Amino acid sequence: MLNFEFYNPTRIIFGENTIARLDELVPAQAKVLVVYGGNSAKAFGTIGEVTKALGQRKYVEFGGVEANPDYLTLLKAVDAIKEHELDYILAVGGGSVIDGVKFIAAASQFAGEDKWAILEGAPISQALPFGVVLTIPATGSEMNSGAVISYRERGLKRSFASPLVFPKFSILDPSKTLTLPERQTMNGVVDSFVHIVEQYATKQTGAAVTDEFAEGLLRVLLQVGPELKANPNSVQARSDLMWAATNALNGLLRLGEVGDWSVHAIGHQLTALYGIDHARTLAIVLPGVWQYKLEAKQAKLAQMARKVFGLEGDDERELALATIAKTEEFFHSLGVGTRLSDYDLDVQAVVAVVANLEKIGATALGEDKDIDLVASTKILTSRL
Repeated sequence: MLNFEFYNPTRIIFGENTIARLDELVPAQAKVLVVYGGNSAKAFGTIGEVTKALGQRKYVEFGGVEANPDYLTLLKAVDAIKEHELDYILAVGGGSVIDGVKFIAAASQFAGEDKWAILEGAPISQALPFGVVLTIPATGSEMNSGAVISYRERGLKRSFASPLVFPKFSILDPSKTLTLPERQTMNGVVDSFVHIVEQYATKQTGAAVTDEFAEGLLRVLLQVGPELKANPNSVQARSDLMWAATNALNGLLRLGEVGDWSVHAIGHQLTALYGIDHARTLAIVLPGVWQYKLEAKQAKLAQMARKVFGLEGDDERELALATIAKTEEFFHSLGVGTRLSDYDLDVQAVVAVVANLEKIGATALGEDKDIDLVASTKILTSRL
């Protein structure tokens, strides 16, 4: 098992009817920017619950944060903070809203004029505090310190991380996900699944405790995905998905392990260029990465076959290949396509994605840093 350090200060409040607790969680004198995405947060009453819980606190609403939050939109929120002299932020939504708020929190305190520099590695020394009301389980952003931001005008999508942008608290009410369209719910299952395997299906490091955490969460997702497709009104299944998604990326699953994240790096470019849902880009790229890195990942994929899919056998290679096939079958059962052609993309998309990878310097990806531009081309070509 590799050496590790673990730190996570986010307070979790889990359960139904917990939004009212904002009154005790948000400082009494706070002046709050309430950030959300589309109209559903208002239409279904969540924003009303949030503002009611804020009581007499000054607040300003900022809606319209996109799926895969756009840099230029977020700059408008930074301007709103300065204009209204606000000092606290509430993210009401899923991973895109939360990621956007992390950037807003950092950018509003960033001395440099070009805020995109944060996404290019410029250090941040302070950030506004913020809390979360989660409405879409998927990314785990409600309990981690990373964010991914798009710059659509430039066709870019990049990430940043800092211990300064951990949420102070996150309210997880599974009943708030009952109104989600099936597509978003299934995306959440796939996103969580890939978050787990990007940390698990790499090398054998002897991190038995972490492996057990990951395998247990994967088995939960294999169960709740079909349950929610058949019965979207199951609060129990939604509770399991919400907590699994949070634990998939709150730092626990990286302890003692070595991460991959090449699937995300390549998938991000498909979103940046073609607007494909983040989870669906992962479903496209993952099988290709596993096939390309079969020899290096064989032992862990065979372990996954036995511990997650319940398969038996002595041939490690066959078990590893069975894991790839079973994973792709699982995504298909959720209605998620796993080929570029499922999204009307052809070889020209391969060329464009690889060009974007070169533009951002993503030329040594994966746990072994051996997925270069040639390898990325081969992986994407295999997914046509």
